[in-house]
Amino acid sequence: MELRQLRYFVAVAEELNFGRAADRLRIAGPSLSQQIKALERDLGVRLFDRDRRSVALTATGEALVADARAVLEQADRLRRHAAGLSGGEPVRLGYVNWRPSDLTERVAGIADLRVDAWVLPSHAQAARVAERSIDLAICWVQTEDLAAYELEASLIGADPLYAVSVGPQTSEVDAKDTVVLMDADTDSWSSWNLYATQFARDTGASVVRIDDGGITGPAFFEQVRRLRRPVLNSPKGQFTALPPDLARRPVVRPEPYWTWSLVVRRDETRMAVRAVVKALTDGVGTLGLDAAGTWLPHTDPHHALSRRP
Repeated sequence: MELRQLRYFVAVAEELNFGRAADRLRIAGPSLSQQIKALERDLGVRLFDRDRRSVALTATGEALVADARAVLEQADRLRRHAAGLSGGEPVRLGYVNWRPSDLTERVAGIADLRVDAWVLPSHAQAARVAERSIDLAICWVQTEDLAAYELEASLIGADPLYAVSVGPQTSEVDAKDTVVLMDADTDSWSSWNLYATQFARDTGASVVRIDDGGITGPAFFEQVRRLRRPVLNSPKGQFTALPPDLARRPVVRPEPYWTWSLVVRRDETRMAVRAVVKALTDGVGTLGLDAAGTWLPHTDPHHALSRRP
């Protein structure tokens, strides 16, 4: 059970409408529904009676909503008290699966940087910055996310994506000849599915829908073997060693990139937070995104850097 889930529970209890609650929380409706279901599983109770037309608190949900509000208020008091005892709040940074290798060195002597232990998907990390659970996040975002969450983004990293295919062949493969996977688990793979949709639309790549988590890991390798075609690798699998029967192949015409942004709230006034942003993004440059033939989704905040012919 997470504080975030309790916030979601309280919002739905007050709105009695998942759509309005999702808008209020600035998250996707399916993600909100998944988190409420996860909370119900953790608690072992049903919190809402819901159908296509209505949402109502169960008797158990009605009894627990006041407790949930009390826990959230106590957590806020605890944060404020801890900040007073420490003489200043640390800067809290969340990430997905990538961060600069010299992260600690860059901020040494600038701020008390605490890297959050929860390694969550990009959309979840951006939402946590917006709701002030953390101060900064390294994640993939879209321009519309920045507007909805009132965030700003600075380029901090970029990964050229490649294809994986069966056999020893390592030659280049055109983007249109690749397969891109989309997983049914939108709570875990929301960002990747959005990226994959735009990649397929812009390049002509084929989309294969899966439900086994095969975007990365051993399940991904099985998908490559089953399809017998070059499959676009996700950023989560960038540095995973390939089995001996599979090969890595550069993708060209165009070359797809995945960007990592450092996101912060637009209204952030703490000097320590702004100092960390400056330390982590100064001198980053374009990271190769301005080379001829590169591709980024048109919704990427750094899209203007790409130079697809």
